[in-house]
Amino acid sequence: MHCPEKLTLFLALSLTPALSALLLRSQQPQTSRLGQTLNRVFALINHILERMQAGYQRVLRQIIRFKMVVIGLFIVSLGATGWLYLTVPTAFIPDEDQGYVMNIIQGPEGTTQEYTGEVIDQVDQKMLQIPGVDSTFSLGGVGFTGNIANSGISYITLKPWNERTVEESAQALLNSAYESTANISQASVFAINPPAIMGLGSVGGFVFQLQDRTGGDLNDLLHIKDALIARANQRPELQEVFSTFTANAPKKIIEIDRDRAKALQVDVNDILSTLQILIGSHYVNDFNAFNRTYRVYVQADSQFRSNPRDVEQLYMRSRAGEMIPLANLIKMTPTTGAQTVTHYNLFRSIEINGMAAPGYSSGQAIAAMEQIAAEVLPRTMGFEWSGISLEEISSSGQAPLIFGLGLIFVFLVLAAQYENFIDPLIIMLAVPLAILGALLAQSMRGLANDVYCQVGLVMLIGLASKNAILIVEFANQLREELSIAKAAMEAAIARLRPILMTALSTLIGIFPLMVATGAGSASCQSIGTAVFGGILVATFLSLFVVPVLYIVINTLRFYLPKITAELKTVYFKAPFGHFQELMSISRKK
Repeated sequence: MHCPEKLTLFLALSLTPALSALLLRSQQPQTSRLGQTLNRVFALINHILERMQAGYQRVLRQIIRFKMVVIGLFIVSLGATGWLYLTVPTAFIPDEDQGYVMNIIQGPEGTTQEYTGEVIDQVDQKMLQIPGVDSTFSLGGVGFTGNIANSGISYITLKPWNERTVEESAQALLNSAYESTANISQASVFAINPPAIMGLGSVGGFVFQLQDRTGGDLNDLLHIKDALIARANQRPELQEVFSTFTANAPKKIIEIDRDRAKALQVDVNDILSTLQILIGSHYVNDFNAFNRTYRVYVQADSQFRSNPRDVEQLYMRSRAGEMIPLANLIKMTPTTGAQTVTHYNLFRSIEINGMAAPGYSSGQAIAAMEQIAAEVLPRTMGFEWSGISLEEISSSGQAPLIFGLGLIFVFLVLAAQYENFIDPLIIMLAVPLAILGALLAQSMRGLANDVYCQVGLVMLIGLASKNAILIVEFANQLREELSIAKAAMEAAIARLRPILMTALSTLIGIFPLMVATGAGSASCQSIGTAVFGGILVATFLSLFVVPVLYIVINTLRFYLPKITAELKTVYFKAPFGHFQELMSISRKK
């Protein structure tokens, strides 16, 4: 047995009975100030509850007189629940404040790593001037698509959450970083959030894969990419839409004069090997020295390969033993092109990143990008989603299925307990009221219907059914002595106090999640808001709707067999009787 369990057992067997005897003592001594104070508090609480119970009884009596109006409003609430479910923005998981943000720095093509490092230092100095930033850590010559001299990544570490205000959150700092680096003309700087789930993408936000599905010219794909990004940055749902892919890196096309090489007795493979070893590098072997292992690479010194024209100063040996300059065997032509060409699902692709603008969800951002793609992309091109965006689209259709299975499971359990389908139906009709409150609370706070909200909706199936179970169970017990209407009303009045107490305790326990701050606060706020709003609305409305539903459904349950029997008599037995009479007359004739 663990230590907390031992402590709980000790308190339950020792201190709890003594405390219960102190609190539940009928007459406190006159000298006990604690007892007098507790009596006043309990008396005040009982007085408030009795007043609420009396007011609830008066209102319930009036509402029962207008049952059809309540049923109509209940049907309207069902429609409002469906409308809210379709209109509340959807998302996968909220963007959390993870304590750091990132800057992607991309300089002009062909620039050196030293140039990129100077730009990174300039960006870091601007970042350190933003309130809430603690430190920076930067890497030059590194990009998400590979090691590129003109790219860099800067990690901006934020101060601890308890030392930052709401205006210094990660999202607010991203906006400040965008404004601070907007005047840097030496390079493009993109301030982004880290991915919400590590491993699903390199950056936060959505990942859009633009594909060339016919193997056309790369320049056409670049033009479509530029048009797509330009249109996307004009949409209010999107911000920071960018792509690090470029195709204007300076290159040299080296053409080998094979006829001259053959005339000079130089092998073409030797030409290629010379270029690879001296300009690139070539691994030779390992050797041990001073108790360490060193790797040996062969390469020309940096001063002999820093300029493209240095290739013309290289020599190689022919089969005749003569040293032939490479300038006599090759021809170099300057050009531009892409440093790396990426593919996605076997098609040539360009990755486009972006984020949802403040006030919009990732689902709205994905829908906006799909709409732009339908307007801009030609038939020869398409797109795919990857990273966390792909997970969001894949899981979007599973939430109604999971929620429906939860409803069916709870309904079958209640049907087995009550041994009928009517009482579980009355109980389960309180669940849409909870869903209405949850989605309404999410919409009022500007939150999305994400995974955490959907977890809260599944929780509300049981939490909302609990109040209805209290009313239905007690009303069934009173049915032996009272009519349907009186039993429902007496059950609702008698169970008002336990319903309010359980609902109040649940709301108090959930409220800290609604106002959570710090690490993981976005997910806590999402699930807390959904459960709090659902319990609040379901508790208030179910106190009036469930008794009316109990009366209407059980009344139909009682009279429906009689009405059905009468209908059978009128529409089936009477014509059949006339038919028999006609047959007997025909036989006599």
